[in-house]
Amino acid sequence: MFARITSLGLFGMEAYKVIAEADISGGMPRFDIVGLPDTAVSESRERVRSAIKNSNLQYPVSRITVNLAPADMKKEGPLYDLPIFIALLCANDQLKGVADDMAFIGELSLNGELRKINGVLPMVLCAKKCGIKKVFIPADNISEGAVVKGIEVYPVKNVVQLLNHLTGIKEILPVSADDYTEYRHPDNLPDFSDVRGQEEVKRALEVAAAGGHNVLMVGPPGSGKSMLAKRLPSILPEMTFEESIETTNIYSIAGALPTGISLMRSRPFRSPHHTVSPAGLSGGGAIPRPGEVSLAHNGVLFLDELPEFTRNTLEVLRQPIEDGVISISRAAAKFQYPCSVMVVCAMNPCPCGYYGHPTRECTCSQGAAQRYLNRVSGPLIDRLDIHISVPPVDFENLSGNQKAESSASVKARVEKAREIQLKRFAGTKITCNAKMDAASTRKYCKLTENALMILKTSFERLALSARAYDKVLRIARTIADLDNSEEIDTKHITEALQYRSFDRRFDEIS
Repeated sequence: MFARITSLGLFGMEAYKVIAEADISGGMPRFDIVGLPDTAVSESRERVRSAIKNSNLQYPVSRITVNLAPADMKKEGPLYDLPIFIALLCANDQLKGVADDMAFIGELSLNGELRKINGVLPMVLCAKKCGIKKVFIPADNISEGAVVKGIEVYPVKNVVQLLNHLTGIKEILPVSADDYTEYRHPDNLPDFSDVRGQEEVKRALEVAAAGGHNVLMVGPPGSGKSMLAKRLPSILPEMTFEESIETTNIYSIAGALPTGISLMRSRPFRSPHHTVSPAGLSGGGAIPRPGEVSLAHNGVLFLDELPEFTRNTLEVLRQPIEDGVISISRAAAKFQYPCSVMVVCAMNPCPCGYYGHPTRECTCSQGAAQRYLNRVSGPLIDRLDIHISVPPVDFENLSGNQKAESSASVKARVEKAREIQLKRFAGTKITCNAKMDAASTRKYCKLTENALMILKTSFERLALSARAYDKVLRIARTIADLDNSEEIDTKHITEALQYRSFDRRFDEIS
């Protein structure tokens, strides 16, 4: 007796259709699973056997062979328990009426309950593309399935409930596509109005948020670098629906989606500790899972105490910052995860932190200070768009009663600038000024004659690289957008050049 059931699988970021084929034949009792299963899939034998017996169903004491097709794709995880369970019941004539347009995914407990699995959202999206009309998933995953319109998604608590539905005894109602729950940052996010002084740094972060630019903040301990970075989410623009789906996909695959949440609507803010490994940052495993840089997709990756990260870990960022994707090669295949992120870094100017401090003396030797800076490679620094000095805050600013500008006011300007960019790049894959390629930079970054002369003089004086030249133009484009100016004028290019001064400021250390 033979049966085949439709399911779905994951390979990196890609979901694909899987067919679970079950054959029951005469011979010595044996249960084999083929089709490149990993250990978790192979262990489905015991979970399925126990679930059948504990649900008062008849377990076939025969030769059982289950094939998971396509057989050349590695199958990973316990999500194939449910399709194998249904395929065995159909092959043993205990269940009829399972149609080809139905798909089943889920992990079984020994008593037949369904447990939550990772990656439901991309699999349901794949099912819709494949023409599948009905998908049965664990009830605990229903918040993810609710996001997808145009397909019926059924929440299943246990196999008895599922069998009652399939046999017409008691119907399970599909979830409505309008019943999803959005995740947004809480209303009490840290606000820029709490930060006294540092107006130049706030302005730099506003420019960064408006154009999606990377930032490097350099300053002594206690100057407010981390405090400012943690307030960045309060001024970031809202994600588009497409960006939300992309980010939620990654969190679903990584198993990091908050309980009961269907859709990530707030931009992620990830702040890994400096002891994170290269694999933790980029993603790792035999079939790699998303790392911190991918979990920050469409949001912010904050690296505090930048030189304390190992050199190998930091070099992982060079390709993702440039391309917006991270490629991980394994013997089985090459995987790509999206990681279009704003990289925000903070560091001290030297090991003791007080080089250039107006009142405290630096205790570091010139060699020690230079070695400290050399922990961060020049090519990585060159990929950070905005370099801003964070000076210590003076007593007058700390003790003053004047209220600083709120995040809401800054966010309003940022969102207007982003709206200009979305209209400018409509019909392309570009989402903000920082993501422009060379051709788009030449097309949209038109300078006045005076601005062009200033840029030429500064390019030669500061010995800017070709990459830095493009970044200055993109920053100037963002500043002009904040000024609601179609043309990039002198004041825009002058401000942009002020944000490319890291090498010049620290030349004197060496």
